[in-house]
Amino acid sequence: MKITIAFLCIITLLSCQQNQKSISDDTVSIKSQTPTLLPDAYNVGFLVMDGTYNTELTAPFDIFQHTRFRESVKAMNTFTVAQSTKMITTFEGLQLQPDYSFENAPHIDILVVPSAEHHLDSDLENKELINWVEKIGNKAIYITSHCDGAFILAQAGLLDNVVSTTFPSDIHMMRDRFPSLDIRENVWFVHDGKVITSAGGARSFEAAMYLCDLLYGPVVTNDLAGGLVLEYNLSNYPHLIIDRDKDN
Repeated sequence: MKITIAFLCIITLLSCQQNQKSISDDTVSIKSQTPTLLPDAYNVGFLVMDGTYNTELTAPFDIFQHTRFRESVKAMNTFTVAQSTKMITTFEGLQLQPDYSFENAPHIDILVVPSAEHHLDSDLENKELINWVEKIGNKAIYITSHCDGAFILAQAGLLDNVVSTTFPSDIHMMRDRFPSLDIRENVWFVHDGKVITSAGGARSFEAAMYLCDLLYGPVVTNDLAGGLVLEYNLSNYPHLIIDRDKDN
């Protein structure tokens, strides 16, 4: 009887170890997966971290990702980047596995900075984060922020000599922290040079569609909007476009 019990214990232990190994292998497999990047496409990197707000991430992600299903356009590779590939939790509780870390992210043509819970305080003191945004932003074709993501761009020096906006109720706070910047209110988004800043929330959709309009024109942009049951009519949106050539 004792031999039988000992035998059963050994079998149970081996089974548990095998299950743990299987779980571990699955975890490694999940972490090793990265998005398939199309050749000859714009690489669009979305900065994410604990406390990222869902809408500022998912609104532009939806618009940009759907370019893959439109013929005869240079599509967008959409992926997320974080300080590490450790699982993050958004402000609303959605758990996300970042596609890349700062260390292994591919070249980024378009940098998207959604708002996050601590963009008004501790994130601004994160030197690794700010240095990475500055480095990537200086090389990018376009830089976009939504809501308080503008604070991160400002801290990285990417809004110097650029007209911008942010979440409506945080405009005065941003002016106090960055008194030398030209920050506008009563607009959904502002485009100046290669920087597009938006008020965030649902207005992130319009700012993302506007960027598509710049790259693909209004016909393709309206098609993208229609696929998400949205309307794109730039003349209906309170916005500001700074034309430096015209001003000069």
